[in-house]
Amino acid sequence: MEIIQNKALLITLKDPLPVLNAIPKSKQVGDKTLVYWGIDEVHKLKELGVDAPSPMERKYLWTQCMMTPFEHQIKTAAFLTLYKRAFCFNEQGTGKTASAIWASDYLMSLGIIHRVLVICPLSIMDTAWRAEMFDCAMHRTVDIAYGSAKKRATIIAGSAEYVIINYDGVKVVHDEIKKGGFDLIIADEATHYKNANTSRWKKLHKLITEDTWVWMMTGTPAAQSPLDAYGLAKIINPTAVPKWFGSFRDLVMFRVSQFRWLPKDSATTTVHRVLQPAIRFTKEECLDLPDMVYLTRDVELTPQQKKYYDDLKKRMITIAAGERITAVNAANMMNKLLQISSGAVYSDDSESIAFDVSNRYSVLKEVIDESSHKVLIFVAYRHTIRVVAEKLKADSITGEIIQGDVSVTERTRIIKAFQENPDPRVLILQPAAAAHGVTLTAANTIVWWSPISSLETYLQANARVHRAGQVNKCSVIHLQGSAMERHVYGLLRNKIDIHTKIIELYQDLIK
Repeated sequence: MEIIQNKALLITLKDPLPVLNAIPKSKQVGDKTLVYWGIDEVHKLKELGVDAPSPMERKYLWTQCMMTPFEHQIKTAAFLTLYKRAFCFNEQGTGKTASAIWASDYLMSLGIIHRVLVICPLSIMDTAWRAEMFDCAMHRTVDIAYGSAKKRATIIAGSAEYVIINYDGVKVVHDEIKKGGFDLIIADEATHYKNANTSRWKKLHKLITEDTWVWMMTGTPAAQSPLDAYGLAKIINPTAVPKWFGSFRDLVMFRVSQFRWLPKDSATTTVHRVLQPAIRFTKEECLDLPDMVYLTRDVELTPQQKKYYDDLKKRMITIAAGERITAVNAANMMNKLLQISSGAVYSDDSESIAFDVSNRYSVLKEVIDESSHKVLIFVAYRHTIRVVAEKLKADSITGEIIQGDVSVTERTRIIKAFQENPDPRVLILQPAAAAHGVTLTAANTIVWWSPISSLETYLQANARVHRAGQVNKCSVIHLQGSAMERHVYGLLRNKIDIHTKIIELYQDLIK
């Protein structure tokens, strides 16, 4: 197949008649068939069993973007334009959000789609999707449908070309979405739709008509069990799976006892077959991707955390109005803001007040579920370390803890197990206790539960995975729920020593 002047495809076909009859903009040229290179023509060729590249690769105006796409992102975007229903299984940190934006923008420029609904976790609605929209397609309008039902409904009824909503928000304004004119639905971190019996799945399914484009994205399809593929396939490729879940279970699992099932040897092949059409790039395959990718997840503070946080900020404002702020006082106040955001604040007599961290933990769990390898979780405060460890255990995620009071012998055992064995899956680390001299290359994902004030410790902690022996590209993910955390992460990312900016930071926070 040859591309002629970016306008036409010159194809060698055994029988050109089906193509000539189905595509008006085609003709026979000697022993080859000349077909106009447009997206509709490519779709028609695919229906006829002829593979053809998407014209997006050469015809899309990539230079209008504020960021330069990587090669794998161009291929991913082009792939999505070829299919009305498709999966994107690119690993976390490979930039699949941008690829989906570029693909949808291209289809929108052709008039093929007119409005996009993005369904994703709360934690990435702003920091990933809206931020990426600005970088990738700033000429498009975007809004986030979050808040009261009335506010969501108003946004959906508005004129934004892209509307971003969280999973459970869909059921709140389901009827409004049905009337919203969305002809493309993008479900990010689509494993939330693995169970076809949930109301969440059923609400999404009811939004999809024969004309609706649907792209589902996740870096870890069917990671926990082959059964997880069923709900996803029922959305994208329903004819590939049986009508009933029990029949699919019998296809991929065998019964060991009354309540125990195990995957059949053929399960992986079956899952691959039903989860099509799909594209997947691992971080290792993305040769032009940076060795370390930094991502941010927003976490909503609980009402209790907000109250304590706001009360302390008011105290800071009052103090600033009446006396000169010293670096020591500023550091102490700001450290307490970080403690509140993290989940436990310590009083002057070292007693702790614990807060509900379920919002932050839910986001942490999302990251772990999306990770292809092991995960390091850096948690600064001991009380919160215990809480995180207990929640992981309750979710059957194997983990170990390294903090200041763990003996050298025990650390050696934990690190050896982490590096050499399937379990533990995650390691919870107090940053100062594991920032130097430790190699943890079995992980390729680092999660910062909350930021720390030491730049040196932050950089050294990240270096636990990014060092000799690491064969995978790495991701560093910041969880943030307060202005204080956003400020500190910004300084850390820019390699600015926070202690030199204490007074400025204090003044910024109380404005």
